[in-house]
Amino acid sequence: MHILLIHQAFAGLDEAGGTRHYEMACLLASQGHQVTIIASPVSYITGISSHVGNKTKKQTPVPGVTIIRAYTYSALHRSFFHRVLSFFSFMVSSFFAGIGVRKVDLIWGTSPPIFQGFTAWLLAFLKRVPFLFEVRDLWPAFAIAVGVLRSRLLIKLSLWLERFLYKQADKVVINSPGFMEHVRSRGAKEVILVPNGVDPDMFTPDHSQINPWLVKKDGHYVVLYAGAHGLSNDLPNLLQAAKLVEKERAIKFWLVGDGKEKPNLVRQAEQMQLTNLEFFPSVSKLEMNQVMAASDVCIASLLPIEMYKTTYPNKVFDYMAAGKPVILAIDGVIRQVVEDAMAGIFSEPGNPADLAEAVNYCYTHPDMALQMGLNGRKYVSMHFNRKDLTEQFRQVIESTGKTND
Repeated sequence: MHILLIHQAFAGLDEAGGTRHYEMACLLASQGHQVTIIASPVSYITGISSHVGNKTKKQTPVPGVTIIRAYTYSALHRSFFHRVLSFFSFMVSSFFAGIGVRKVDLIWGTSPPIFQGFTAWLLAFLKRVPFLFEVRDLWPAFAIAVGVLRSRLLIKLSLWLERFLYKQADKVVINSPGFMEHVRSRGAKEVILVPNGVDPDMFTPDHSQINPWLVKKDGHYVVLYAGAHGLSNDLPNLLQAAKLVEKERAIKFWLVGDGKEKPNLVRQAEQMQLTNLEFFPSVSKLEMNQVMAASDVCIASLLPIEMYKTTYPNKVFDYMAAGKPVILAIDGVIRQVVEDAMAGIFSEPGNPADLAEAVNYCYTHPDMALQMGLNGRKYVSMHFNRKDLTEQFRQVIESTGKTND
């Protein structure tokens, strides 16, 4: 089959961001499928553009996988208004790029951003092929809950588009069990869970190479947060926790990543005169292995919003695959995973004192923390291995494609 994926936030192994779709595309190609991805040249994490001129760029990283970079308005992190402009620019440019892709058997749309889902549906409609819609985030519900989506007109349009796409999709794939009720109640015909996961082999320490992050570690006990620095991630909570453990000089917080809120967080850290916290830019998935190897405990955090109890964040699975204990400031379905795996400590979202206490516990109980890390790696290898999950996704794709036979 020739599968066409429309994905603005797509990232390869040499880029910052989630690489789930790159890994899945490579595995699908290894099984005889052809995968074409229309993606943005503007990093969804850093906002930096690799786009040159106004022409699309094609890449073939491995046989059977083709990446087409379509024009995207680059001021992604300037404001919510500019972010919407970026979404709409990609929605249009990806449509025209998609029209030029020939002999497609299935269109794979993914959200967020939800607007690219409309492009995927329209291309599937015009090419008369099945439309598979993947839901990785309950947008616009999350954006409304956080308060970044306030325009009544845009909310009305987004809610209509969400229901439209669910109803039009031949199949809807969700990456968290917490999404099931929401998606079904809004008209999806068939909903299939293929959860987030991880390739454990990507987080196996390579002791044959010098790790520069171990030099940065400089003997400290490193508490790592890796990922987007956005409003939803509630990183001011982490800064306040760092202040509470400042007296223990051996503990050092690393914040690795980028996002719209990063300049504000840097200013806040300076105002708080934090001496035990350091910011680093985003790194590729390939380098993230080294970052994880140099850390001692990892934090996943989201705002204390009811909607976020439905999520399966990518970073939690990465932390577990790296064999690191997880301090989880997120309640809900992902808490169940971490607790079932005995892979970390739950910290009440939005409570810096509780987060500081969890950090202190891991620091003062190194044997327990080590065991939690080992438990987590074993658990995701058995239950959330990306190779197994891609096999599930392959079966969904092939069964969806047959609806057009």
